[in-house]
Amino acid sequence: MTNDTPAPRWLGIIADDYTGATDVAGKLVREGVSTLQYFGVPHQPAPPRQHECLVVALKSRSLEPAEAVALSLDAARWLLAQGVRTLFFKYCSTFDSTARGNIGPVADALADLTGSPRVIVAPSVPEQGRTVYQGHLFVGGQLLNESWMRWHPLNPMTDCSVVRLLAAQSANGVGLAPWQVVNRGPSAVAAALDGASAQGRRLVVADAVTDADLETLGSAVVDDRLVTGAAGLAVGLARARSPRSAEGRVRLEMPAGPAVVLAGSCSQATRRQVSNYSAAHPAFRLAAAGESASQEAARAADFALAHRDQAPLVYSTAEPDELAKVQNELGAARAAATVEKAFAVIAKRLVEQGFRRIVVAGGETSGAVVDGIGVRAVEIGPELDPGVPWTVTVEDRPIALLLKSGNFGGPDIFERALR
Repeated sequence: MTNDTPAPRWLGIIADDYTGATDVAGKLVREGVSTLQYFGVPHQPAPPRQHECLVVALKSRSLEPAEAVALSLDAARWLLAQGVRTLFFKYCSTFDSTARGNIGPVADALADLTGSPRVIVAPSVPEQGRTVYQGHLFVGGQLLNESWMRWHPLNPMTDCSVVRLLAAQSANGVGLAPWQVVNRGPSAVAAALDGASAQGRRLVVADAVTDADLETLGSAVVDDRLVTGAAGLAVGLARARSPRSAEGRVRLEMPAGPAVVLAGSCSQATRRQVSNYSAAHPAFRLAAAGESASQEAARAADFALAHRDQAPLVYSTAEPDELAKVQNELGAARAAATVEKAFAVIAKRLVEQGFRRIVVAGGETSGAVVDGIGVRAVEIGPELDPGVPWTVTVEDRPIALLLKSGNFGGPDIFERALR
């Protein structure tokens, strides 16, 4: 990837899952911010002054809170050592979490590390249908707890109040900057954050229903040491710091070689994408469960290798009733871990056999694939769909990866990705 003369490194992002990391990284690249993404906390310094933003992608969303905090603090300390001025804790725009965390505990720990008296909490991404009004999170026009997120297999969301969700997780007080304040501009937002802090509410949920609202929020906190939110707030920060267009600024060289689609998400969007793609491409349904998991992974890899010139699909995507049956039989955690291990094995074997372009659907699946093939860092290219950029590994043997959150992308995204 080639860039203009790089600007000083100013932003360090800690993302709680892999696809969330590529989501925010892709949006920053779209804004003209040169970005390098790592998977896991690096063990060596970043290349000097080649990127304005460094992203550390973790798999901390579903860990025990103490483990998630420790991992996030390690990432924060590494980023600060690279000279970043602002830390950004990035979580999902659907605020995926449990009653115990991990958004609250991690935000508390990072606030203590940075000595931040006030911390904004902004999960809105209007372009993807996520908005917050009066502290209530909407997904595609529905309240969070009335959307498909109510039945999320790992983190079912049964409350739409971000303030209540966060208060249950955090040791700090939680305040609200309502839209009526946001609409008055950055100064009003900054005053509201300071006022909440003075009243003992260190974490402040901020409403945002439009991209303009996010720009207002970005301008209000652009000089803060710590901010938290979904990818939309990162765009607001970028525009507040240096408005510009990314057009023509970023070029990503895609490696040649066979391609494969690996789909593990059971979201409605991915189910439709799998249905569309399998109608015109070879497809293998992965039934990785119990003692047969390793054998099933081997059969799936054999299938992909036999169809290597046709961009095959390997998937475990299931309808809700079928997924519920499997989870009842194996337990949700075991079922998920079994499928993730199978995808890691498949991806590793396919890369060893020369596959160089991999499309992955699902956050946990993306984590399994990236870890399975041993990727440590990627350059970020343009988005194919909002939140879904192509990336290319920085290792000697480049591999192109498109890591897609299960809920992201149009119905034909697999086809367009490999066209």
